[in-house]
Amino acid sequence: MYSSYGSPLSGQAKKMMLLGSGELGKEVVLEAQRLGVETIAVDRYADAPAMQVAHRSHVINMLDGVALRAIIEQEKPDLIVPEIEAIATPTLVELEAEGYRVVPTANAARLTMDREGIRRLAAETLGLPTAKYAFADSLEELHAAIAEIGTPCVIKPIMSSSGKGQSVCRTPDDVEQCWSYAVEGGRAKLTRVIVEQFIHFESEITLLTVRSVNGTTFCAPIGHIQKDGDYIESWQPHAMSDEQIKQAESIALAITEALGGWGLYGVELFLAPDQVYFSEVSPRPHDTGMVTMATQDLSEFALHVRAILGLPIPNVRVLTPGASYTLKADRDSTSFRIAGVELALDQPNTQVRLFGKPETKPGRRMAVALSSGETVEQARELAKQAAQKLHIEYL
Repeated sequence: MYSSYGSPLSGQAKKMMLLGSGELGKEVVLEAQRLGVETIAVDRYADAPAMQVAHRSHVINMLDGVALRAIIEQEKPDLIVPEIEAIATPTLVELEAEGYRVVPTANAARLTMDREGIRRLAAETLGLPTAKYAFADSLEELHAAIAEIGTPCVIKPIMSSSGKGQSVCRTPDDVEQCWSYAVEGGRAKLTRVIVEQFIHFESEITLLTVRSVNGTTFCAPIGHIQKDGDYIESWQPHAMSDEQIKQAESIALAITEALGGWGLYGVELFLAPDQVYFSEVSPRPHDTGMVTMATQDLSEFALHVRAILGLPIPNVRVLTPGASYTLKADRDSTSFRIAGVELALDQPNTQVRLFGKPETKPGRRMAVALSSGETVEQARELAKQAAQKLHIEYL
């Protein structure tokens, strides 16, 4: 039986509710609307990027299970699509059991909401290669964990986004500062942190992995550079040996099969001289994957929407090497403008995305430059130059 779609805002419409409405969700909404889907954007603050393009929106505390259930029962969406980690996932599990469809699954949303659930699944259940790790609920436990794992090590809240609360502990003298930074940067007022062995890797990649009616498909690997746990630039394709690609795809296949469902996963991996290591996975489009808007015939957002709607994805093609480079804010403000767009677009083979976020915060991504080139190196230089021509004017 073939799929059929009524017009948005009609009684026959297919309805998609997005939980989290940032810049990635905005692109998901646009792709869904291209396929005739009615879109509802939900977030904890008004005028979030996806809200600006969705058919309608709601503002709720998504960690409040009662409020989350109320809005879902009110809207009765055909698809519930989490875009962030900070959601009352036990409520999603309950709603899925009652017949609602959560993308890719409620269990995937629950496990990937915190770094502990996904790390234990990867390392302890699936036996995937990961950095050594431990968890701590107090400063005293953190001292003990670091004494076992050694320094340098990486300390992260078990739940955060965009690198918030992540730091490198280089000596025992840094422990207290790293603990405070992790607790302040975590979501849902949790004080539990993960301590990870510092792996000396050559590079880190995102392997976008799509589960659809056609089976599992891998996009070309995306290289990226992060600062304080948040990405600055990304590029596709990233050069890898055949053996590294084989290991990376094997890891991505194992973790996404365990999580299940249909949709796009962003699998983060470390490439070390002797081994590919699993790092993290997101059951949704990945920030580093914004580069696919300049490189692939189908962006990660188009792939995600096709997959969750049960539509075929026969193949994914990289049309050209490309790169992305971000513009970030350096202070809090609700009165600002982004300038330099005409200068950025004077670069050849370049696009710019302004996210439309209503306020700036230190380190918050506000825009991205996307460039293509004959080589990855050329594309990276073009994207960097374009992004550096953008700047935020604080009023």
